[in-house]
Amino acid sequence: MTIRIDQPREFDLVGNPVLIGGVGTGFEAVLHYRVEDGHDEVGGHFSVGGGTGEHDHFQIRADVSGAAFTLDRLFVQVFEISAKDGSEINKVTVPVIYGPRIVPDYIGYREHTVASGETLSAIARSHYGDASLHTRIVRANPQITDPDLIFPGQLLRIPVGA
Repeated sequence: MTIRIDQPREFDLVGNPVLIGGVGTGFEAVLHYRVEDGHDEVGGHFSVGGGTGEHDHFQIRADVSGAAFTLDRLFVQVFEISAKDGSEINKVTVPVIYGPRIVPDYIGYREHTVASGETLSAIARSHYGDASLHTRIVRANPQITDPDLIFPGQLLRIPVGA
């Protein structure tokens, strides 16, 4: 194992800063990170362990407030720069959902377990007071492939703003 990202997990709903944590090692104890959507990115580097081959835990607070992300889906990447040719190696990529693109003043999310007979519109009305805001729920839950098909027992994240 060279790099492992434990936080965020795949398709987590994240805010700003994006918290990145895991275990890794890199050339001369340096790893790099990037948070990007394909249009804009924020990145940097950090020290981990005591040197090449020594693994250590890392935690980063990636301030993405200056990024002009245009998509809800972001990619969090941690990687090493090759001493041989400067290329990115041992890259680990985790797709996440960026809450501030979905809800103004995003602060977190509630969990909602779908009950028999519920619709996304009814759930949106219950949480936001407006049935038309069901698209927020769809955007925050990539497991929803068809907004007309949700299932009893399904766990949904309801993004919340301040």
